[in-house]
Amino acid sequence: YLLYRYLLFLETIHIIFMVSILRPITALPMAPGNTVNLLGTSPEKDDGKILQRAKRGWMWNQFFLLEEYTGNDNQYVGKLHSNMDRGEGNVKYILTGDGVGSLFLIDENSGDIHATKRLDREERAIYTLHAKVVDKRTNKTLEADTEFNIKIHDINDNEPKFSKDIYFASVPEMSDVGTSVIQVTATDADDQTYGNSAKLVYSILQGQPYFSVDSDNGTIRTALPNMDRETKENYQVVIQAKDMAGQMGGLSGTTTVSITLSDENDSPPRFANHTFRLSTLESAEVGAAIGRIKASDADVGRNAEMQYSIVDRDGQDIFTIITDQNTQEGIIRVKKQLDYERKKTFSFKVEVTNTYLDPRFMYSPNPPFKDDAMVRVTIEDVDEPPVFSRNPYIIEVHEDTAAGSFVGVVSAKDLDADNNPVKYSIDRHTDLERLFNIDSVNGTITTLKALDREMSKWHNISVVATEISNPRQTTRVPVFIRVLDVNDNAPEFAMYYETFVCENVKSGQLIQTISAVDTDEPLVGHKFVFSMSFSNPNFTIIDNEDNTARIITRRGGFSQREMNTYLLPVVISDNDYPIQSSTSTLTVNVCACDSRGNVQSCNTEALLSAGLSTGALVAILLCVIILLMIVVLFAALRRQQRKKEPLIISKDDVRDNVVSYNDEGGGEEDTQAFDIGTLRNPEVMDAKKLRRDIIPEMLFPFGRTSPIKDNADVRDFIHGRLHENDSDPTAPPYDSLATYAYEGSGSLAESLSSLESGATEGDQEYDYLSNWGPAFKKLADMYIGKDTERET
Repeated sequence: YLLYRYLLFLETIHIIFMVSILRPITALPMAPGNTVNLLGTSPEKDDGKILQRAKRGWMWNQFFLLEEYTGNDNQYVGKLHSNMDRGEGNVKYILTGDGVGSLFLIDENSGDIHATKRLDREERAIYTLHAKVVDKRTNKTLEADTEFNIKIHDINDNEPKFSKDIYFASVPEMSDVGTSVIQVTATDADDQTYGNSAKLVYSILQGQPYFSVDSDNGTIRTALPNMDRETKENYQVVIQAKDMAGQMGGLSGTTTVSITLSDENDSPPRFANHTFRLSTLESAEVGAAIGRIKASDADVGRNAEMQYSIVDRDGQDIFTIITDQNTQEGIIRVKKQLDYERKKTFSFKVEVTNTYLDPRFMYSPNPPFKDDAMVRVTIEDVDEPPVFSRNPYIIEVHEDTAAGSFVGVVSAKDLDADNNPVKYSIDRHTDLERLFNIDSVNGTITTLKALDREMSKWHNISVVATEISNPRQTTRVPVFIRVLDVNDNAPEFAMYYETFVCENVKSGQLIQTISAVDTDEPLVGHKFVFSMSFSNPNFTIIDNEDNTARIITRRGGFSQREMNTYLLPVVISDNDYPIQSSTSTLTVNVCACDSRGNVQSCNTEALLSAGLSTGALVAILLCVIILLMIVVLFAALRRQQRKKEPLIISKDDVRDNVVSYNDEGGGEEDTQAFDIGTLRNPEVMDAKKLRRDIIPEMLFPFGRTSPIKDNADVRDFIHGRLHENDSDPTAPPYDSLATYAYEGSGSLAESLSSLESGATEGDQEYDYLSNWGPAFKKLADMYIGKDTERET
């Protein structure tokens, strides 16, 4: 309220000052008879002409009103007065425009204007109104409609406001003093053109001495040099904006700025421990990881990525180191096979540097921008299997070497410090024919059988070396034994020759060209020599000296009747050492030929030999033998089938039948087809019990009764048959049931057995059998036929 009163006082002084300036204008001398109003113009002379001043009826054309009035009465705005108003009460003031009636009221008699409500300049700064003067009696317009304004004077009633409550910004660490971080700007709703109500001044309330702020534009800058992110990363800065140019009594607003120092690669990697001790087995494979070492870097992200390297020559040959991209650890791997017996420890230096370097910090006065550490690797001994001196072994041996002959020697050694003794053996899966043997102590390989190069040129065996103290430590090596050739095979004909000579042949004519083969393999190739074992008057042989020879006739005029076949022995020799030779017989058949030398007919033996070779004859003979064997087997099967005919050949046979079943049966419960008790004791049979087999469709009268009491014949018959089966050597060895056509109790047809038929046969009639159907046709024919013959 005091502030309001103070501002109202200043405004009053301002109005008085304006009136004091304008008052001398109204006191200027005027021409007689002219009235000059406050805002009017006076008449002037221009070149002897009298100019009439144009009158303006209103004394004011703008009013000033302070905002946020806090009084209890309506606030006085100003007074309208027209020159037409003589004070007689005949003038009426009428006001129209913005807010008239609600915000502004006018006294129509005096022209006083009042504001009825508190006004806020920030909502509306100027109100435009229209006023006119009319005669109350005639309602005639005395003054035309004139526009004027009511301007709301500002007071400092709004504090500065920032667009965000919290700002986020970042600046690189180690930045120079004065580096711009962020600009924050506040706004004030008060009048920018009037007074200092909206003139803002920025200051920093929190965040010193690290940052400063520009008081005019709110730009935040670094205030300390070499701010290190690794020491402190986040800062909270509070900025204040105050109006009234920062003077006492001004309003203020604040905001918070969260500033983060972004990382720069200003921290080198460092090993926390400059000595690392690792150990690994000598059996570690090439490429296997044996341990990890770690350096630390206070930087983050890309600036913390490191790379490791081995700088000693001793370590570079045996080990290598790579960087784990996830953990930034150095992984040491085996580069070359380790050997405990050769070297037990390794010491080498590892150096670490950043992958991405910042040149600004590489040459700082701080320690070097890298670090190193010593790594000591201890090799642990492992019980290794024996190692052969060679792998593989290739040994040569001549064929036809006697059993027990020396072939070669293999040698294996335990390279461990204990140097355990080794024994040797041959994997018999690689020597199924058992051609070789090995001395278990010294590894000497000998032959168990004579070798034949013509059977196999190479023998591939596996020799196993085993530590005697630890049989699980074994090593195998392939041994390739090459069998060297010895000239132990004589050459022979390359093929079977079918040679013939025509009866009308002439002397000196070629009848056959022969060649030879040898299974041996000389170093310089084969060289065969062909010759005759003795002089032959009919044929001669000429060696072509290219491993072939020609058979030439020595005479002409051969005859089948005189001799149809000539046997010509040919001696074939090789040129290797020792020389091997053989005699092969060439069969020459005499044939009848036409004038062109085409064969027309030969003798039977010639045709056989010429048409079929030995292999063909053997094949034909085998086919005949196979066919005979098939016929014999078929006949044997037929005979066996006849022996296994069932006991019941036909269902129409009414003789006593024995049916055998290949099962054990159900014991005493298996009595569904007959009453087993009847066979045991016919005296106690139930006469009322019905049969459970198939009952005939028709019942016929019968002429005799069943022998119930007098059943000695049935018992004797069964006992006799039982005795025969027991003493029969061809009887089946399993349980069987023999049924002898005894009907049992309750059968209307009684027994069909022929026992006792001699006593009743004359009284029996068999005509009813013909009505029992096809199953009894044969039986009816037999008995009805007998009755007819007896009657006749």
